[in-house]
Amino acid sequence: MSAFLNVEQSLTNRHWVGPGPESDRLTEAMVQETRLPHPLARILVARGVPPMEAASFLEPTLRDLLPDPREMLDMEKASTRFLAAVKRRERIAIFADYDVDGGSSAALLMVWLKQMGVPPTLYIPDRIDEGYGPNVPAMEALARDHDLIVCVDCGTLSHEPVAAARGADVIILDHHLGGETLPDCVACVNPNRQDETKDLAHLCAASVVFLMLVDVNRLMRSESLKGPDLIAMLDLVALATVADVAPLIGCNRALVRQGLKVMGRRDRVGLRALADVARMDQAPNAYHLGFLLGPRINAGGRIGAADLGARLLSTDDTAEAEALAARLDQLNTDRRDIENRVREAALKQAEERGLDAPLVWAAGEGWHPGVVGIVAARLKEATNRPAVVIGLDQGIGKGSARSVNGVDLGASIQRVAAEGLLLKGGGHKMAAGLTVEEGKLEAAMERLAELLAKQGAGTGGPRDLRIDTLLMPGAVTTDLIEQIEQAGPFGQGAPAPRFAFPAMEITGARQVGESHLRFSFGDGLGQKRDAIAFGAFDSAIGPALAKPGATRFHLAGRLEINSWGGRNKVQLRLEDASPAVETL
Repeated sequence: MSAFLNVEQSLTNRHWVGPGPESDRLTEAMVQETRLPHPLARILVARGVPPMEAASFLEPTLRDLLPDPREMLDMEKASTRFLAAVKRRERIAIFADYDVDGGSSAALLMVWLKQMGVPPTLYIPDRIDEGYGPNVPAMEALARDHDLIVCVDCGTLSHEPVAAARGADVIILDHHLGGETLPDCVACVNPNRQDETKDLAHLCAASVVFLMLVDVNRLMRSESLKGPDLIAMLDLVALATVADVAPLIGCNRALVRQGLKVMGRRDRVGLRALADVARMDQAPNAYHLGFLLGPRINAGGRIGAADLGARLLSTDDTAEAEALAARLDQLNTDRRDIENRVREAALKQAEERGLDAPLVWAAGEGWHPGVVGIVAARLKEATNRPAVVIGLDQGIGKGSARSVNGVDLGASIQRVAAEGLLLKGGGHKMAAGLTVEEGKLEAAMERLAELLAKQGAGTGGPRDLRIDTLLMPGAVTTDLIEQIEQAGPFGQGAPAPRFAFPAMEITGARQVGESHLRFSFGDGLGQKRDAIAFGAFDSAIGPALAKPGATRFHLAGRLEINSWGGRNKVQLRLEDASPAVETL
């Protein structure tokens, strides 16, 4: 296939790939049958939506898409035991993971239980001292003082720690890949259990918790009892879904769409305080959840106190929320500094090892375990390959891994662990964690690369940049962007559409901050639009577009509405550019 707009090699060394003739034909048919704008029709075609389903796709509802909780194995056992504990006013503990999904899952239960007059105990392990998931000392201690322990976003592989909780019942609400056997507990509700037959693997842990509460509320209604308002808690589910990089397909679209509406009301004091310190000045969208709110909540578990995020999300005290939000904001700043140092070292090491293999990996002594996951994500984005980054300490490496679409990383890491090359490892398709002895590191990574290669990792070049369609500046309006947003929310598994603008004149280019670029672009006929290119001066884009009297450029990026000073303006978030060839 020839390069889109003849861009064989852009300023970031990317090869532009556009839609083919079949996509063009289907798009025209979509426009004819639905009367939708051409760019929106193009997006629906790319998502595989037929014309007769376009209307329902653009208006996803929980009524149509939310699964029956009882479809999941062990759900009836979990909800029945949980409700019994509430009725008997038993002592309930919540054991949660330290990331956004874990914190949101814990907050869902905490808010629900507090409204029912049964405040629980929260326990989140320290990332460095205890590591991921339940551990024997913690579970023994919780079991001594509690009747029920609910493990959220963890526990599926924790056979020994769950067995150590003698005297207490344990419920597991998780989504990480399960093993051949499950821990001995009252219930293990997990869409990624090996014996689970329903197609719900895309759910994050918070969605599993939400579905259990849906079932609990239903049980209460059958007894003429009223439970807390679950719709008001969907902001937590949306946050977890986006921040945990769950694919925005099926019911996840409806959960996030409705959750964003709830978040927009600013009723939850913790999220309101966090949005304010993050300087969010417009209605929340998936980008805000993934890149503004999520990283700040994660910062507590990465380099601060592990329970800060869950406490922020569950508090109803404004002063406490503001204090927690300010602390998380500062921790996020500190995290970025640590991340930058590790990222530079990891990228240098990975480049020396080679970026063309099925797996890109790096390991370093003293690398903070709280940032290796973010750095792995950066390597994955830069190379379009699964990436693993490992921090070594006294002969033991703890690492995080991130994958690309179509490559099940969690299952492969779990297999390497089963083969004895890892001390432990697991996760889900797109993200996983591992612990490895330094002496087995090279062999483990070699074996992992071998397994990933069998799934096709490393076959796609990192230079491809997929373009959805061509636009001209005059066609881009706030109305069009709002129509395009109906196909969202956009994120993992449903990327925001990328548009190309051909042979644009660049005006008013100026550097902002350390490495960003603001400019305007137009077609030379009077139609201009604004653009922002983050990190432009870390690549060839900044110097090229900022050069006075620069040539015309093809531009590629995402469209958004920039709200500033009470005004909404169209803005292009530039991702790539290429000098326009003479024929254009």
